[in-house]
Amino acid sequence: MPQRFAIGQDSHAFEKDPALQYSKPLILGGTVFEGQPCLSANSDGDVVLHALTNAVSGITCINILGGLADEMCGKGITDSSEYLQAALRDLDRLGGRITAVSISIEAKKPKLFARIPEMREHIGALIGIDPGRCGITATSGEGLTAFGKGEGIAVFAAVTVDFDD
Repeated sequence: MPQRFAIGQDSHAFEKDPALQYSKPLILGGTVFEGQPCLSANSDGDVVLHALTNAVSGITCINILGGLADEMCGKGITDSSEYLQAALRDLDRLGGRITAVSISIEAKKPKLFARIPEMREHIGALIGIDPGRCGITATSGEGLTAFGKGEGIAVFAAVTVDFDD
């Protein structure tokens, strides 16, 4: 069975306008982090699902974020899981199936370790794989970047995809 591999990346800054910092929830990997400032984005700002969507787009060669996602936002569809579903439909049309995911998150805040199992469950359900095939790591990067200094969140996502013969 042929396999392909791709990496996706995305990053967002935390909302800087004090009037908007708590205007929507912080969502990472489909998991809501209460009491945290939101990420600056037209959508829900789920940078984890955005990176994963970009990884799937790396396999299909059909970009979702940007054009299509902007159109969806214009129609009031701001749930990042909908963008991922659009990318997965493209993958399905090509006969591909995700078999493994690896996600690396760089952020000073919020503390992620205790919420990683919840994110793995949610992502596994979204893409139809066992959560045991969805690895997530988190780092502060020792404060060497803007993300490690608490100015936003950066994510890299890698996917392995099997294709029907």
